[in-house]
Amino acid sequence: MVQIPKQQPAPGPAPDAPSPPPDSVPQGTSHSTPHSVPTSADVARLAGVSRATVSYVLNNTSAVRISEPTRRRVHAAAKELGYVPHAAARSLRAGHTRMVLMPTPQIAVGPLFSQFFNELQWALSRFDYTVVQYGSLGLTGEEAARAWAELRPVAVLAPDATALGARGVAVLKRSGAKAVFTLGPQRADGAHALLMDQRLVGRAAAEHLLAGGRRRIGVVVPEEPGLEAFSRPRLDGVRAAVRAAGDDEVTELPLAYTEDSAARIADHWSAFGLDAVFAYNDEYAMLLMRALQDRDIRVPDEVAVVGADDLMLGRLLRPRLSSVRIELPSGRGLAELVDRVVREPGGQPEVHDVLGASVVHRESS
Repeated sequence: MVQIPKQQPAPGPAPDAPSPPPDSVPQGTSHSTPHSVPTSADVARLAGVSRATVSYVLNNTSAVRISEPTRRRVHAAAKELGYVPHAAARSLRAGHTRMVLMPTPQIAVGPLFSQFFNELQWALSRFDYTVVQYGSLGLTGEEAARAWAELRPVAVLAPDATALGARGVAVLKRSGAKAVFTLGPQRADGAHALLMDQRLVGRAAAEHLLAGGRRRIGVVVPEEPGLEAFSRPRLDGVRAAVRAAGDDEVTELPLAYTEDSAARIADHWSAFGLDAVFAYNDEYAMLLMRALQDRDIRVPDEVAVVGADDLMLGRLLRPRLSSVRIELPSGRGLAELVDRVVREPGGQPEVHDVLGASVVHRESS
């Protein structure tokens, strides 16, 4: 059995050792409390200015003119002290934050849209906004709006107008949001709309195939949940272009993003009687093309294939993949729009078409 020794009392100072005087503690140390958090008053004392001036400088207030030397002194003092403004306190004074809330989409987005969102976030930060991505999986409509409103954002860029709805927009505005935008194919009453009409993508693909003499067109419809907001409008765009050419025949090709699913379609390809396919995007196009080629179905001799997004991988295939290049606006342009609406709220909701589409013709079609 292990014996635990009794704790011995800590040795005290030798009887003849003098006690240290009270003021002998080294400078810069504290008897019991850690260093205090620096305040704007500390910055003001170090910079030799008023607290109001510190606030004007660090909040980039344009209504008050501050000389450049004074600005430099304030920033230098804040840096030396490690001071950063208190966002919550600033929000209470202003009634809102400088936060732009971007709820994350309910579906995975490809490289094109990821790059667009990254550019938009960077551009908003240049306007002194803090961009926050909110994971709102499972929340829709008014419930989602209430969750977003708790953060008191000054603007919201919502990816799904149908899920948000007019009541959700009203909740956000009552909480102090000066600008509510929706990004997608539809609008929400009361919100500004950045329309991304996916029908243009399908129409561009179909018009390209029709111009090449193809008449029996199939359209891949992904089976993965959540993609309907993109796939159904793209299918509608193909149908509209085919009808305009005097035909009504479009074949839907449900396809899961698996090799087995693509193989099943390829096994029955002759039964479809198709001479062209718009494969929703480049990834599904590559999946289907590989399955067709494994069955010795020649692309483009027997079937032309067109994807969308114009990914680099599509250019590495043989034959190289024709693709619909989706044209999105610059992030800076949209950031300027958001900033203008925040500074000038109260106007009628604006609608901007922000998506273009054109086919890059390569060997697969």
